[in-house]
Amino acid sequence: MQFGIFTVSDITEDPTTGETPSEAEKIRNTIAIAKHAEEVGLDVFALGEHHNPPFWSSSPTTTLGYIAAQTERLLLSTATTLITTNDPVKIAEDYAMLQHLAGGRVDLTLGRGNTGPVYPWFGQDIRQGVPLAIENYALLHKLWREDVVDWEGRFRTPLQGFTSTPRPLDEVPPFVWHGSIRTPEIAEQAAYYGDGFFANNIFWPAEHYQRLIGLYRQRFEHYGHGTAAQAIVGLGGQVFMRANSQDAVREFRPYFDNAPVYGHGPSLEDCSEMTPLTVGSPQQVIDRYAGMRDLFGDYQRQLFLIDHAGLPVKTVLEQLDILGGEVVPVLRKELAKNRPAEVPNAPTHAARVALAAAGGLPVAGGKLAAQKSEPVASGSSFGAAAMRRGA
Repeated sequence: MQFGIFTVSDITEDPTTGETPSEAEKIRNTIAIAKHAEEVGLDVFALGEHHNPPFWSSSPTTTLGYIAAQTERLLLSTATTLITTNDPVKIAEDYAMLQHLAGGRVDLTLGRGNTGPVYPWFGQDIRQGVPLAIENYALLHKLWREDVVDWEGRFRTPLQGFTSTPRPLDEVPPFVWHGSIRTPEIAEQAAYYGDGFFANNIFWPAEHYQRLIGLYRQRFEHYGHGTAAQAIVGLGGQVFMRANSQDAVREFRPYFDNAPVYGHGPSLEDCSEMTPLTVGSPQQVIDRYAGMRDLFGDYQRQLFLIDHAGLPVKTVLEQLDILGGEVVPVLRKELAKNRPAEVPNAPTHAARVALAAAGGLPVAGGKLAAQKSEPVASGSSFGAAAMRRGA
């Protein structure tokens, strides 16, 4: 399994001091946090994409490229890349370039985003969010797998004889996770392509994500990529830790109560009961997250949100020390116990290069394009024909 952290890049007032860091401070702090994540033995650092205050991360590839130059092992990802409002051509080029610069230590999570106004800012209609996600990814998938692309769709000008550059490193595209907190069509899309599905389960009860992940696993098997247990699943999480659980609750409460996302809503205790938010001792976090396998099956990636809501960078670095020193080593052992041999490891570039050399990676014109089964019916315009355009 891979363990890591993700940040949504919010700039939020510290409710205990009344101080708000500048954009420059937050950007510098994020670099320090990413570097420290590698130092404490974590595997993944993922950065969000936003185009509105109070967030600063409008260009994840720029930031991740800078982090890549200052790290050696850390896998760099996104949380998420907006597949609906970014041009697939630009995504193909930017992330292939980052893949080269980082020596393959790159994957990305695609999502529709949760900020409605971003759609018209980039010339799109939020009512077309799911069709945009379907068509744009079909084009991205094609651009990374075919040297010369002809394309015609609903949402962008046609392409004729187009080659995106640079080509993917070692002719193997970055691994793609499809991220969702509520949309079954995205779980279906991930299953169709045999990609990963990332359920950012930080807001909703487990039953909700069990249904989404269950659908993804079922359809992954349906499309012939392997058994349901072999589907590639990632989970989000949210923790705050101190040696004494009462100290953790007391310290985190003002940040929770004033957080832009859930502040002034359900209490810390209610949120902790209904969602995976765990505020307490390292052992409480271990117990809670060791149980995720019982809820969702064996999975490949666990990311934690620890940098948000105005928490000062000193506190975040302390959280990383606890996570890397006390929590993750135990979780690695616990989640490896009795793990069936058929469950795949988390995807890496080196493993995918080896798989491609053995003929094991699906390619355009191969089994995906030949698939004749229809995806799960829904009320949207999602359908097999839409997904096969350019697949």
